[in-house]
Amino acid sequence: MNDLLEVLRQAITLLLERDSATWEITRLSLYVSGAALGLSTVAGLPLGALLALRSFRGRRLLVALIYTGMGLPPVAVGLCVYLLLSRSGPLGDLEWLFTPQAMILAQTIISLPVVAGLTMTSIQGADPALRVQLRALGASPLQVTMALLWEVRSGVLVALIAGFGAIISEVGAVMLVGGNIAGSTRVLTTAIVLETRKGQFDLALALTFVLLALTFAINMGTLLLQQRLTRR
Repeated sequence: MNDLLEVLRQAITLLLERDSATWEITRLSLYVSGAALGLSTVAGLPLGALLALRSFRGRRLLVALIYTGMGLPPVAVGLCVYLLLSRSGPLGDLEWLFTPQAMILAQTIISLPVVAGLTMTSIQGADPALRVQLRALGASPLQVTMALLWEVRSGVLVALIAGFGAIISEVGAVMLVGGNIAGSTRVLTTAIVLETRKGQFDLALALTFVLLALTFAINMGTLLLQQRLTRR
């Protein structure tokens, strides 16, 4: 018990002293996951709207792939990205392996199905009469899509936070394609694993506190924004 309390005290001390290594790892984690979520949002919202509003050949297959991707193990994504970016892979010329770019690519693949799938479900749950009314008023397909996305904005926020949650806490994919290189590709989750294996429980616990704090802050911020948007 005393050992546990001592580890906890050392972890809190590291945070209060603003240990440079801890905050550099945190910064890279936010950069990688934030960039991946941004790419997933740009691609996932239109894709989810397309699947919800349009009927076309191959739609069922695409929806099945989206649902499969929502439950895809991150380590499987990491392996596929690793093979794509390896020297003998089709994207080897990019020389992205063991760089933040590879980590962003892997996390984008993980979060994209989550964002697209939940966006599609949210739009499908909207009142069908609204779509008919918008078309009757002469709204273009783009205007209809934007209006529906705004109507289901709470669901869209849930899609984004779910997508972010799926990548900020994953370790398998970023470990495989990033290599957990100090000062280059080491993020919160991979650093926690490494420091735990080394027996540096104080640093591992400090990083865990940071990860939990980030998750709580993002969820709380999203909840407050959701409540504000709902009142409008």
